[in-house]
Parts: sequence; C-alpha cells; structure tokens
Amino acid sequence: MCGRYATTRSSGELSALFQSSDDTEGVVRPDHNVAPTDRVPLVRVSPEGHRSLCVGRWGLLPHWSRSAAGAARMINARAETVATSRAYAGSFARRRCLVPADGWYEWVRQPDGRRQAYYMTPTDGSILALAGIWSVWESGADSRLTFSVLTTAALGDLAEVHDRMPVLLPPERWSSWLAPTDEPERLLVPASAERPAGLEIRPVGAAVGDVRNDGPQLIARVSVPPTVTPQDLTLF
Repeated sequence: MCGRYATTRSSGELSALFQSSDDTEGVVRPDHNVAPTDRVPLVRVSPEGHRSLCVGRWGLLPHWSRSAAGAARMINARAETVATSRAYAGSFARRRCLVPADGWYEWVRQPDGRRQAYYMTPTDGSILALAGIWSVWESGADSRLTFSVLTTAALGDLAEVHDRMPVLLPPERWSSWLAPTDEPERLLVPASAERPAGLEIRPVGAAVGDVRNDGPQLIARVSVPPTVTPQDLTLF
C-alpha cells in the first residue's frame, strides 16, 4: 500500500478545491490508474509562500540519490518512521504536500489464487487529500520534483483489504500540514483520530492490474461472489 490510485479532476478544479495557484502548465490529465513514477498533481507551498498546484513524479528521490532507478520503490513512507528515516526525514521536516486523489486500489488474494481488486473512494464523490512529502532531485540537466505518500495502519474494515492505508487529511488539517513547524511529529495524529467516514470499498475489475489500462471503466463496480470475497462495505 498504496501502489495505485486515481486522480481525475482538472487542474482548474483542483486549484479551486485547494485554494491554490495553478502552476501545472496544462499537463494535468485524468488518470484512473496512477502507477509509480507517473507525473501527477500535488499541492505544496511555493517558494513565494502560497499554495501551489504543481506536478511531481510519484516516488521520492532524495537529493543525494545517485540515480533515478530507485524511485518506484519510494512511493510510500511509513508514518511511524518518516521522521527518522534517512531518505524521508528531511522532506517530512520541511517539504510536506497534499496529494489529491479520487480513491486508491488494493488487491485481496482469494482462496482459489485469484486477486480481487478493490477501489477505496468517498461515497459522496468528494476529494481525498493524501499526506505527502516532496523533494527535488537533480542530475545534470535533469531536475525532478518527486514525492511519496505517507501510510499508516489500516482502520476498521479497511484492514480486511490491506493492513496499510494512506494518511488521509481532512480539509481542516490541510493548512497545518503544509505550514512550517519545528515539531512536525505533532502533525501525525494517531490513526484512531483519522476516521474515514463514508469511505466505500468497491470491488472493481481485473483490468486495473495492467498499468497500460486507463479510463472510468476501471472504477466501475463489479459483482463478486459473497462467499469468496468481502461484501461491498461502507465505513462507519
């Protein structure tokens, strides 16, 4: 977790939702199947001090990385260790961001060996803001804005799908997450306080397993035998 997610809103809609400038230069496109190292929108504080919607690559590269080869292994940072990890601590202390998402995917192994995909998404269609951290990696003329998503222990019925989930930030916590602080550890509210009300666990088709596939059909509900897989759930 989390290895695949969806972000389909336009840059104009995202900049309005997050009350940020739009600095994406028109490159944001709907993506129902975001995969590691893809370029996607994120919200951070600009050097001028305002919220900026920009584009980064999923998979944080610390500035000291010798190459970009390891980016796909750096898509997630554990909330329990992000403050002490050599790769993530600097970004957590000074470079936090919000990662807009419509929902994320996980897979459950079935008794017959098949993997059933599930899509976790708000039932009311609202935006999710995943807690993220970012860094700029440079090698010669290659300069990349990169990021990771923070994860924590899964809550409630989400644990039946996977033991981890992204750290979800409600709107009232966006400003504090982005703001400078000398004690960033206080931003990591215990998981029990982050109740993802109205979050649907939706069974979806196998097509999402291929990163080459995209489109709204990937998030369409499919029927699954209730004796084989968990029933569709709504949290809390």
